[in-house]
Amino acid sequence: MHPAISTVLERVAARDECDRTALPPLYEAVDPGALAAVLESNADVTVRFVYAGYRVVIDTDPLEVEVIDGDR
Repeated sequence: MHPAISTVLERVAARDECDRTALPPLYEAVDPGALAAVLESNADVTVRFVYAGYRVVIDTDPLEVEVIDGDR
């Protein structure tokens, strides 16, 4: 698993004050394999998606992960 994906799960779990295993499956929001492929492609990209009610933004240059409150 790409480190940015792990970071997303950790930050969402922290915001929800729960264990990562209690979160909905990531594949319900985004294809994890495709996300990892994009993040590992060495391209300068920004990926945005909604997961578990939060807006997630991943920038690759430099690698930054932001979890933003959504419609909660």
